Amino acid sequence: MKLVLLSGGSGTRLWPLSNDARSKQFLKILDNENEEMESMVQRVWNQINSVGLSKSSVIATSKTQVEMIESQLGIEVPVVVEPERRDTFPAIALAASYLFSVMNVGLDEVVGVLPVDPYVEDHFFEKVKELEEAVIKTGADLALIGVQPTYPSEKYGYIVPKKEESQENIKNVSHFREKPSEDQAEMLIKDNAMWNCGVFAFKLEYIINMLVEKELPLQYEVLLEQYTKLPKISFDYEVVEKATKIIALPYQGYWKDLGTWNTLTEEMSTNVIGNGILSDDSKDSHLINELEIPVTVMGLSDVIVAASPDGILISDKSASPKIKDLVSDLKQRPMFEEKRWGSYKVIDQSNYPEGEVLTKKIWVDAGKNLSYQYHHQRKEVWTIISGKGEIILDGEMKKIQAGDVIEIFAGMKHSIKAITDLEFIEVQTGSVLLKEDISRITFNWDEMKKSLTV
Repeated sequence: MKLVLLSGGSGTRLWPLSNDARSKQFLKILDNENEEMESMVQRVWNQINSVGLSKSSVIATSKTQVEMIESQLGIEVPVVVEPERRDTFPAIALAASYLFSVMNVGLDEVVGVLPVDPYVEDHFFEKVKELEEAVIKTGADLALIGVQPTYPSEKYGYIVPKKEESQENIKNVSHFREKPSEDQAEMLIKDNAMWNCGVFAFKLEYIINMLVEKELPLQYEVLLEQYTKLPKISFDYEVVEKATKIIALPYQGYWKDLGTWNTLTEEMSTNVIGNGILSDDSKDSHLINELEIPVTVMGLSDVIVAASPDGILISDKSASPKIKDLVSDLKQRPMFEEKRWGSYKVIDQSNYPEGEVLTKKIWVDAGKNLSYQYHHQRKEVWTIISGKGEIILDGEMKKIQAGDVIEIFAGMKHSIKAITDLEFIEVQTGSVLLKEDISRITFNWDEMKKSLTV
């Protein structure tokens, strides 16, 4: 069995900690068994690894999230990168072509698909493994996992089984119902309906045949080039609604979608993360502060206060799900990003008659390095704050340490490697500062050293 983990999201439901590059699944606000902070994607990957499925898993994601995945899971994890966001059907179709043409997976192989961020117990993934046998045994087009509801939720979709169904372990699916009212949900539960947790499986042949019918290429590299030809539509609408035979495996254990601040804070082990104070009379409130300045919350109960370089949110928890609609039109570059080599945050962005100035604080982990690169438009000045490292600048390498200042003009090839954890300030100046104003040559430090001027 192969697994495809869908890592998407625009980063608005948990704003301001999440952004276009750091969606909710990457926020390190959950405790692991070692009492260390971990993200949802790290938690799920560890759970998948515990049942022996990590080596047969790939992650389908957008190009803005690749470095975040590599930072948190390592560079060895196979990643299928969408050239652009086109909803879940194109993402799954692209992953299927990758399995078929790159990994040479057979058409009879069962492929499981799940979100990268469910909050579940470890044995949930034993149920995921059961999908393989269920697909083979029943010959179903699709096999889903349905969660036994614990209350009549209006937030989830429901899987409604056929009434004449007699088997307990496998249910034939009658239809689906999306986010009903509470009264409607109660009636659905009486009909043995289950929450749809977005986990399903199929034989690889099922999706490959769809690509053939749509006259789309099966080769991964070719499909990448023609990705815009894929319909911009969800897998539910394009595939699930057209399937003739769908089954569901009931799951009795704990499952939760930590998609909003009010649900996420229910699973946090502490009420304060970062530099801040909650007064004693602030009941059931949570404070998460990624800024270096302190935040104090007094006399406010049932609120979420979240502060990051991207903004500040103060919200009643019950109102927090509305944040997606309020900030959907907020257009700004991500002010904090994790990279494969460390992280950075934007500390100032200003416009002057002479041009733009962007100031970042950058952290490079010991032993890691930036890409060997150059810029076409901008000049950069690096001021080393702490740590030791090496810099390659236009074919010459030298040691650097706290207090050193390096000027990098447009067109100059450059990279930096941290010997110890390294921190520096980068000031970019230019008529227009664009993230795309970068040409990368290599990430391999040994290759960079070969280019040094003798």
